[in-house]
Amino acid sequence: MNMKFPRSLAPIFALVLGLAVGAPAAAATPDELIRPIQEQWAEIKYKQPEKQQAEAYNKLAAQAKKVVEANPGVAEALIWEGIVLSSEAGAKGGLGALGLAKEAKQRLDEALKLNDKALAGSAYTSLATLYAKVPGWPLGFGDKERAEEYFRKSLAINPNGIDPNFFYGEYLAERERIAEARSHLEAALKAPPRPGRELADSGRRQEIQTLLAKLNKEAK
Repeated sequence: MNMKFPRSLAPIFALVLGLAVGAPAAAATPDELIRPIQEQWAEIKYKQPEKQQAEAYNKLAAQAKKVVEANPGVAEALIWEGIVLSSEAGAKGGLGALGLAKEAKQRLDEALKLNDKALAGSAYTSLATLYAKVPGWPLGFGDKERAEEYFRKSLAINPNGIDPNFFYGEYLAERERIAEARSHLEAALKAPPRPGRELADSGRRQEIQTLLAKLNKEAK
């Protein structure tokens, strides 16, 4: 039996039927969740004046926190909240940044428990950098030995990555282990490009080249 609906109701019925039988919307992947945070972070880091960066990172940290809260158990989101908090701490500087650094450490530790290989071991890289730069006891949790341990773990997961090689190279340069530092900085320059992270890669390469030039100048 053929059923005919009034012409005015047919489009509505079709819409309801389509919604009922249509496939459910796919959940966002971790990469899709963090991409806006990554892009805004790179804009702040490499395009905004330094004196404006702390406030910009603060606003971005609030956005990252919302992503984490809306997506519990996603290590990648926790890592990027930790990265943004770390960046805010670095831009703010001084003892007032210690609270932010501790928050960042907490997020990164949580991410490690969920998946230490997420984002190619980025939680290890970020934690290592925090341990290297934060003051030690009694002011902070800084620990050079732990920094070294975590840098090595990050490189075991991502030996050719631009970030683990750069930050470890920077750490080694600060320890006056120049030959090792230069080796990792040169490896960072050869790192494969990261799709969608062109601004971050370009800015990081400039940092690497600046540090290498400084080391070469000091060696003369």
